[in-house]
Amino acid sequence: MSSEASEPARPAPPAPPARPEPSEPSDAVEPSEPSEAAWPSQSRAITDPTVMRALAHPVRMALVELLGALGTVTATQASELLGESPANCAFHLRTLAKYGFVQEAGGGRGRERPWKAADLRISVSSEQADPQAALAASSLNRLWFEQWVERARPMFGAPAALPGWQDATGWTRSAMILTPDESMELSRQIDALIRRYEPRKDDPSLRPPGALPVEWSIFSAPIAELAELTREQARQAAGDQARPADDQARPAEGN
Repeated sequence: MSSEASEPARPAPPAPPARPEPSEPSDAVEPSEPSEAAWPSQSRAITDPTVMRALAHPVRMALVELLGALGTVTATQASELLGESPANCAFHLRTLAKYGFVQEAGGGRGRERPWKAADLRISVSSEQADPQAALAASSLNRLWFEQWVERARPMFGAPAALPGWQDATGWTRSAMILTPDESMELSRQIDALIRRYEPRKDDPSLRPPGALPVEWSIFSAPIAELAELTREQARQAAGDQARPADDQARPAEGN
């Protein structure tokens, strides 16, 4: 099982052991800064359980998603949107920077410094050689999925929260017969369509009037309980196709 978040993140140097964190830390706590080297634009596969556990914090996950939607945000702005104190948001932003998930966008001072998501997408797979990494990945995937579902729950089956978005808000489900390669290719095609709009996050001048952050969450997984029936249907279809040839090859019976 694997998941890929839509928010970018950049690689980080090896993480130090996790330390207990105060619930209301002060600005005096400064984690080490990540390397400023240029990184290629690709997906970052997280395999270190320490990094996974560092990310699996509700405020940090919310900050990563917030930056993925808005492009940049300050600790003060994040505190207003998340209902956390500016000091707490500043601490968690610095912790995310320590592990390479966010970076300073430049400008501002103190808690008014803007932050942005780093330039790589986050990929977490529960298929890990290290049992501790596999356990941490499964927990992180589950937390992220539950967070998406809880955020989506009040949006659907209720009147649109914003005028003009009634027909633009909805959900759909499709069941298809695909191979693993075909499913991955379809995912790549959908991802390519979504990426066309990503420059708008960093450059507000590209946003047309009325444009707002819109969350697209796409889940794909094989329907395991239908696997055997699908195979049986394929075997039966193959047998039906072969049968006419067998009938033609059989010699005609005499009267």
